Amino acid sequence: MDDGPDVLRARVVSGSREFELEYAWVGASSALPLLVFLHEGLGSVTMWRGWPQKLCDAGDFRGLIYSRPGYGHSSARPAHEKWPVGYMHSQATEILPALLHALDVDAAAEPPWLVGHSDGASIALIHAASFPKNVAGLVVLAPHLFVEDLSISSIAAAREAYVTPDTQRPSLRVKLARHHRDPDSAFWGWNDIWLDPAFRNWNIESMLPQISAPVLAIQGEDDEYGTMAQLDSIATHVPHAHQLRLAACAHAPHRDQAQRLTEATLEFIAQHR
Repeated sequence: MDDGPDVLRARVVSGSREFELEYAWVGASSALPLLVFLHEGLGSVTMWRGWPQKLCDAGDFRGLIYSRPGYGHSSARPAHEKWPVGYMHSQATEILPALLHALDVDAAAEPPWLVGHSDGASIALIHAASFPKNVAGLVVLAPHLFVEDLSISSIAAAREAYVTPDTQRPSLRVKLARHHRDPDSAFWGWNDIWLDPAFRNWNIESMLPQISAPVLAIQGEDDEYGTMAQLDSIATHVPHAHQLRLAACAHAPHRDQAQRLTEATLEFIAQHR
């Protein structure tokens, strides 16, 4: 990763399977709190484009970034394997705890903050609901609590962009290949399950009342993958949650409104440390 943090490898055991995950530490070497960054549905360590480093430097935090199985330079998804409807639940309750254990992060003694984007935000919410005492707080960017028509139409459009050559500009596959050793692993794992009719019933709203940690939920007004109904649901099910709705911002606040997002995150963590 050019001009970025050193990328390391960890072997993680989940059930009967073993994965190799790429990860990187950013920010202060031993400062607390620890912030764990959970990437989007097509994300990876490098797809954060340096924002975790900038946030941790600004707040004197220690940050952990990693690529989930199937992404970046972590273990690729086998070509024959299709992710199940509950893939985000397994990431939240199995893979993330296993990675923290492998890296000697004692979440019970020193609960980390979770900073998640899109799928990563949903994983953060599921993890905080499943292990409420092991999370100090959450900052969730463009979270998915349930499936919307807008999400499906945009993900279907992404499929077309992935398979259709573009002679005028780099294709989506070429762009993803800059961040994933196996772009097909990353893309089709995410795209196939989201467009599976069975996934339309995926919903995590019933879990949200179990979240006791502070929550800052952030979404762009121009988000092409979700509407403000997602934040409305968080307000209903997590009454103590705070919201930030960003103008001139699409699905990635850390790219479209990086400075505003950094300021809001720093202020929120300072209020709840």
